[in-house]
Amino acid sequence: MCDTCGCNVTSGNQHLLKPGGKLSLANNGTTSISVLKNLMNENDQVAAHNREHFDKNNVLAINLMSSPGSGKTALLEKTIQQLKEQFRMAVIEGDLETENDAERIRKQGVPAIQITTGSACHLDAHMVHDAVHNLSLKDLDIVFIENVGNLVCPASFDLGQHLNVTLLSVTEGDDKPAKYPVMFRASDLMLLTKTDLLDVLDDFDTKKAEQNLRQLASEAPVIELSSRRGEGLSNWITWLKQQVEAQLSRVKNGESLKPAIQKEGVQLHSETSHSHNTLIQNHT
Repeated sequence: MCDTCGCNVTSGNQHLLKPGGKLSLANNGTTSISVLKNLMNENDQVAAHNREHFDKNNVLAINLMSSPGSGKTALLEKTIQQLKEQFRMAVIEGDLETENDAERIRKQGVPAIQITTGSACHLDAHMVHDAVHNLSLKDLDIVFIENVGNLVCPASFDLGQHLNVTLLSVTEGDDKPAKYPVMFRASDLMLLTKTDLLDVLDDFDTKKAEQNLRQLASEAPVIELSSRRGEGLSNWITWLKQQVEAQLSRVKNGESLKPAIQKEGVQLHSETSHSHNTLIQNHT
């Protein structure tokens, strides 16, 4: 995984590895193991800082994760349409390239900050930190973070969010929770999306999908919905409202909520190989 794609080093944290940076390497790159672990530690510190910003401003931050094409942006469009009279919302969009999704969100009348990650297959806390400082948090109730489409790496990085929501499209296969346990164990809610296509599909069983989630010892609720038809959206909206109320209650009591970051994912991102050495040297 990250031994080959190099997703530990992103545009957000690259400055830490450059000459003179906090985690700059020796020329021979022999300290790559400690550097990669330190990158994760730095990420967690910035994530905690982001969460402080959200909490200070009574903002609920939700990280949306899924494979590409599961319907994250379509869900956000419908959510904004239904809630924009009740809540003030903004979206942080993560994609390798283009501002296509951010433009779709802006057409709904809410702020959208686009993060283009280049080759990085996930967002990290440094990227989100920069985006947060381009938002007026005091004027917001909910910030949605639409992560890069990927069923592996996003679950391993704390961005400063409070909750993780994982979308699983019925076009992908009901065995995805079993195949990608790191992602689905990190979920506070699983959304089964594009359920309108169940009319023409005969190889996706919603009960099996939930069973595969439960076999991960996850108690996360499961909501079936179709953004196109609007079916099931009311359940999603109800869940969101409950989470906003819970966030306000936590802040009032001086509490915060940290997302479920998966340890095995962190370990995968901390392991080293010759490709890590090459990657880091190329970035310094």
